[in-house]
Amino acid sequence: MNPMSKMSKVRVSSPVLTGLLYSFIMLGISVLLLSFMLKFTGFQEQSLPVYVYIVHALALFIGGLVSGRRTDKRGWYYGGLVGLIYAAIIILAGFLSYDAAFTSQTLTLIGLAFGAGALGGMIGVNMRK
Repeated sequence: MNPMSKMSKVRVSSPVLTGLLYSFIMLGISVLLLSFMLKFTGFQEQSLPVYVYIVHALALFIGGLVSGRRTDKRGWYYGGLVGLIYAAIIILAGFLSYDAAFTSQTLTLIGLAFGAGALGGMIGVNMRK
């Protein structure tokens, strides 16, 4: 029998995939917290789009930060790439599940995704040193 310390660990080597994984984990946690806040506090549903953009930006910042820490250079590139892939997945899910059209809010999400991911990636690269 092998003790747990000798077991191999699973590690994702790609900074983009790691950033996406952390982004979606952060998105899940943030959505649960936002749902509880809507249920048990006096939050109004009219202000929900603002909170959704904040949740996406926070998730992408964390994902960009993690992807930037995994690489030695070009943190903005890897973080921005995490943001663009994240936005593409969210837009595709919205289109396939709700038949959501391409609107100005979609362009806002793409810009926010790239910016938050790139900012997180720049900070993540500099945190490594």
